[in-house]
Amino acid sequence: MEVPQPNVEILKELVKYRMPFGKYKDWLITDLPVSYLEWFEREGFPAGKLGMMLSTMYEIRLNDLMFLIDGLKKLYGGGR
Repeated sequence: MEVPQPNVEILKELVKYRMPFGKYKDWLITDLPVSYLEWFEREGFPAGKLGMMLSTMYEIRLNDLMFLIDGLKKLYGGGR
């Protein structure tokens, strides 16, 4: 059985992508509070790329997989 590998391009983009609206406007998706991601999970993620990024970040947090992006964040990410 083959173990699925993360899509590195999506992970790289996650460490650069900023929230375009709302209370956390201009925050990196990777820095959003878990409670905010949980709210989207309950209420519904937006359509399109933003929804995919938010749901991916939610799954990373939910499954304690931050190690997947920590190194990339140092290389490619910026601060809030």
